[in-house]
Amino acid sequence: MDIIINSLYSDRDVFLRELVSNAADACDKKRFLSITDDAAAAVEPEIKITTDEIAGTVTIEDTGVGMTRDELINNLGRIAQSGTKNFLEALGKGKADVNLIGQFGVGFYSGYLVADKVEVVTKSMQTPNAPQLRWTSQAGSSFTIEDDDSEPFATSGTRLILHLKDEATDYLDSSKIESLLNRYSEFIEFPISLYKETTEYKQVPDVEANKDLKEGETPKMKTVPETKQGYERVNFQKPIWLRSPKEVTEEEYQVCVHV
Repeated sequence: MDIIINSLYSDRDVFLRELVSNAADACDKKRFLSITDDAAAAVEPEIKITTDEIAGTVTIEDTGVGMTRDELINNLGRIAQSGTKNFLEALGKGKADVNLIGQFGVGFYSGYLVADKVEVVTKSMQTPNAPQLRWTSQAGSSFTIEDDDSEPFATSGTRLILHLKDEATDYLDSSKIESLLNRYSEFIEFPISLYKETTEYKQVPDVEANKDLKEGETPKMKTVPETKQGYERVNFQKPIWLRSPKEVTEEEYQVCVHV
């Protein structure tokens, strides 16, 4: 695990790119499989991200295809699977581009750049009456899988919970997460929503100033802040590969190819 964390990534910010990309892949696979599954098709594919300062966690949730117990073991429980091995061999020969690590199937482990504990809650759409499961690992050294009774998925999906390291608590700032999403995930096809707190200002009658208001006089108003919490979509740009080449600017193209 130390090899993957310290050698394959030079910028820990990319953890969000890798994990959101994985979530998008899960949504894409579910969309494909939903062609013959009306219940699954009824749930719109989406990705939601939440930060929790009290718990010290960042959660990335998708309504994608989900995973079975066997898939949790095979996909997450075996670090030295063929893709990782191939990448390490290529890295040793100086032929691998660390920015393309996701193509080797090990992007999930980028989560350990910022987290010392990772939990994956998931429910598969490919197994009838599939149980909701929780995979837990401390720094990827070993893992446990158990039934999960937290908030259930409507049909299927995956909820990735990153318990951040002490030196990575800056990722609890939703504005930082939003900035990274705008940088790395703007062109993700599926809706990405970030849970955030926003402040709006509105005009209300000034009770104190109006206590001696005479009939016919216009009430005096004051501006007060109103704080709201909720999910806000952060990606509105249609992926450039789904747009006409004439509509894509050179700047957009360069941003996309270098992400």
